[in-house]
Amino acid sequence: MQFRDLGAQYRVLQPQIDKAIADAVAEGLYISGPQVKELEERLASYVGVKHCITCANGTDALQLALMAWGVGPGDAVFVPDFTFFSSGEVVSAVGATPVFVDVDERTFNLDPRKLEEAVTFVLDAGELNPIAAVAVDLFGLPADYSDIKPICEKYGLKLLEDGAQGFGGAIGNQLVCSFGDISTTSFFPAKPLGCYGDGGAVFTDDDEWAALIRSYAVHGKGTFKYDNVRVGMNSRLDTIQAAVLLAKLDAFVGEEIAAVNEAARRYDAALAGSGLVLPLVPEGYTSSWAQYTVQLPTGADRAALQEALKEQGVPTMVYYPKPMHEQKAFEGACLVAPSGCPVTERLCGRVLSLPMGPYVSVGDLDAVSQELSKAFK
Repeated sequence: MQFRDLGAQYRVLQPQIDKAIADAVAEGLYISGPQVKELEERLASYVGVKHCITCANGTDALQLALMAWGVGPGDAVFVPDFTFFSSGEVVSAVGATPVFVDVDERTFNLDPRKLEEAVTFVLDAGELNPIAAVAVDLFGLPADYSDIKPICEKYGLKLLEDGAQGFGGAIGNQLVCSFGDISTTSFFPAKPLGCYGDGGAVFTDDDEWAALIRSYAVHGKGTFKYDNVRVGMNSRLDTIQAAVLLAKLDAFVGEEIAAVNEAARRYDAALAGSGLVLPLVPEGYTSSWAQYTVQLPTGADRAALQEALKEQGVPTMVYYPKPMHEQKAFEGACLVAPSGCPVTERLCGRVLSLPMGPYVSVGDLDAVSQELSKAFK
């Protein structure tokens, strides 16, 4: 059993993936080939925004957004405390200060009430300029934008949507990567839409920001390759990765989002009453299920459970075992609101992610559920 079975996906989509790679190799335009532009156009159309700028990875995508906004020393950027390191790493990388904010215990996403508390804390302190908030669509579920966006508007914050795990998710008919002033995603292989290496993308409706991001992503170029008008980075999606994503895109939109939601429903039904806290998808939301993450009962021995499941052939993962504000890299270089992040600290000790994906078999889903249920009986 695989935690996320990329091999099964390849076997289903092999003819179109193989052809896409072979065509890209034969054409010989390995950097900035026509597939890159085609992918950007199709992704922008799918998400429903004006601009999509592809780049080398999801972390660069976040940093490019901050660079386009001119975020730097003296600025405060509000980041969920329960997320992957890159969501805060990019804030420090541009010289700004990450302010870590607690999350909602049931959705794992940024708690709007705690966001406002953190903003007022920074304003009252008067030492930093609150400039932006990062909302992460964790585990595939869109953040609570109906409450987050008004807070950003109230305090003049730019909203950066980190849709690395949420691509394909939605609130009503509005898709992930269309909620932020700038939104980003990752095409890391295990993400909902993944390539066969690293890759990322930035989305926005703003023409000026899009032009800046395109420039920053290619060494700060101006009107041509050797006209460098600003200091940027080297962050381009290569043609072969774009070709792989194009080969996968129709199946992702037409079949995989529905399949992964059916897998989640099967888990929900099988694990009901098990004593586990199951992931919540609020009414009107669609998750792309980057992870199916449960919470263990208080006092459960997670390490022992993982070992027992491993012995039965069931792989599991812990996302994430340590709060962001406790990461050594941020020591002395971050802030946390006075009330702290107690929800994040509890989640870090209780969460467990199970095998998931659009190609996970019914047999595997049932086997995982049965082994978990046995463990808690």
